[in-house]
Amino acid sequence: MVKALRNKKILVTGGAGFLGKAVVAQLIARGAIQKDLIVPRSREYDLRQWKNCQKLTLNQDIIIHLAARAGGIGLNRAKPGELFYDNLIMGTQLMEAARQNKVKKFVAVGTVCAYPKFTPVPFKEKDLWIGYPEETNAPYGLAKKMLLVQAQAYREQYNFNAIYLLPVNLYGPGDNFDLTTSHVIPALINKVHIAKTKRLSKIEVWGTGQASREFLYVDDAARGIVLATERYNKPEPVNIGSGQEITIKKLVPLICKLMDYRGEIIWDSKQPNGQPRRRLDVSRAKKEFAFQAHNNLEAGLKKTIAWFMRNSSSRA
Repeated sequence: MVKALRNKKILVTGGAGFLGKAVVAQLIARGAIQKDLIVPRSREYDLRQWKNCQKLTLNQDIIIHLAARAGGIGLNRAKPGELFYDNLIMGTQLMEAARQNKVKKFVAVGTVCAYPKFTPVPFKEKDLWIGYPEETNAPYGLAKKMLLVQAQAYREQYNFNAIYLLPVNLYGPGDNFDLTTSHVIPALINKVHIAKTKRLSKIEVWGTGQASREFLYVDDAARGIVLATERYNKPEPVNIGSGQEITIKKLVPLICKLMDYRGEIIWDSKQPNGQPRRRLDVSRAKKEFAFQAHNNLEAGLKKTIAWFMRNSSSRA
């Protein structure tokens, strides 16, 4: 299957970001030629501008759309309008430009936030439309979910080969560790690091800890996306995850243990938990393109913490 990517012109939006770098590395490892890869930077190509979408999609064979404005609960609560508009307009325009420019395949990478708040566990792709997403990230989740609607509509009307993937919460080296905009794992790692540096006797964590999450190491996610790019050409969405679940109540002590922090954990129950549970049914990805995660959570956390500590000198 490596030959499937050779001599293909491939555009990777968001390719210079956390997940994007891993996807680009995986593309090259599986046969793509580096000179045939285009990785636009947002400061040069704002995808909210139609002309940029037209220009970037010209003469491309494959587009992998990873670009997004995203973050944790804090950012979703502070800027729901921006997150909705920016993600919706980027994806909609890019896919339309790709269609007009006769791109052969469009890989839309969505988000687990698209699932309803009370989806039966494990989340099955068929349950995407049974309810409204969790309120704090619904604008972001729905904006990305519209890529699925667009992909299926374009396939039906134009025979446009667009697929839609649903990765679960990602983590790993190179993640965003900013306390105000990051997701739960990098935020906790940075919070524990600060507590150790300042010799604080306790850390405060949002919520009650009762919520659960599934996490996927970034290199595994990249491999899943590239396998789907090579092998999957159907209208149905596909979950990309590890299939494993952990409560935040267990995750926080695990990170503290791996970072050798013995302080007290204070739970701020006035802050939201987010979606009650998240665990994906990952059987479709295994069946359709033989994807399974290779890194378990503890092994992935160790690698992530090690990377963070090597690069922590420039951090708060």
